[in-house]
Amino acid sequence: MTDQPTGDDLVEMLAALANPLRVRIVATLAKGRDYVSHMAREIGVSRPLLHMHLQRLEAAGLIVGTLELSEDGKAMKFYEVTGFDLRITASALAEAAKTLSPSEAQKERSS
Repeated sequence: MTDQPTGDDLVEMLAALANPLRVRIVATLAKGRDYVSHMAREIGVSRPLLHMHLQRLEAAGLIVGTLELSEDGKAMKFYEVTGFDLRITASALAEAAKTLSPSEAQKERSS
């Protein structure tokens, strides 16, 4: 992601990064793309737990996964970081806030 994220995107990205394990995953992938089994061993977590966190990071647009076949015919899922560039400043937050979707509480107050 090279453009400034919308308010909703920014909230999703920050929520995804609010977990220490997900920060470690992004840090691991910042070194280069990797596949799930290797990452799980590298980080020291189970593959199912890693998959759950990878899905959250992918949904937030911070990483992308691709399925590839190994030489022996096994399907391997590789992940890599996207081109995101988050710069959190008061003015960036003010701009992002202008694009936030109305929350449920705001919708109820206005009806």
